[in-house]
Amino acid sequence: MTDETYSSRIFRQLEFLLNELQLKLNHFDLFAVNAGPGSFTGLRVGLTTSKAWAESFGKPVVAVSGLEAVAAQAISAADTVIPVIDARRGQFYAGLYRRSSDASANERQLARSADDAVMTPEEFVAWTSEVSITATRVLATPCASFLESALSRCGSTLQGEICEVSAFLAPTIGKLAFLKAKRGQTVDSLRLDANYVRRSDAELNWKGK
Repeated sequence: MTDETYSSRIFRQLEFLLNELQLKLNHFDLFAVNAGPGSFTGLRVGLTTSKAWAESFGKPVVAVSGLEAVAAQAISAADTVIPVIDARRGQFYAGLYRRSSDASANERQLARSADDAVMTPEEFVAWTSEVSITATRVLATPCASFLESALSRCGSTLQGEICEVSAFLAPTIGKLAFLKAKRGQTVDSLRLDANYVRRSDAELNWKGK
């Protein structure tokens, strides 16, 4: 463990990794980044770094939702995937994705059916009962015990199968970015932006003054 911040060590660790792989940044044709929701500091560091690389090397970027990366890991035949991650402050980040058949690629892809949102466990239960959801659905989360515990504290039970997935999203974000790039779903450095879903503590405190 280290007290050093992620933003100060990312470039040193990246340099080590690239040297191990005998690669340089100008060898890459595409950059992929987690656009959120998630940690404000982590998202800003990742997005700023991706913007800088894309601008410096003249390469496109694919912004991938962290919730989509969670949903994409769900191993289930369910038609609807509800990704859920811890948003802190006793809240969830949640999304709604449906599997659609892409005949040209011969694979089932995820299509977003609702905007990513932040909500309390009680709001999450009400939301899942209000949105149009097919009979077969799966809840995908990096921490099933956290989700179950949070909902049990508000006296609610989960409706649907739970699939616990990896909290390490980078490999899945890379795969999704590659597929999106093949479909032309890229942005340039100027249009790349974060999906914070909610305002930061600093912004809330400033507006409250």
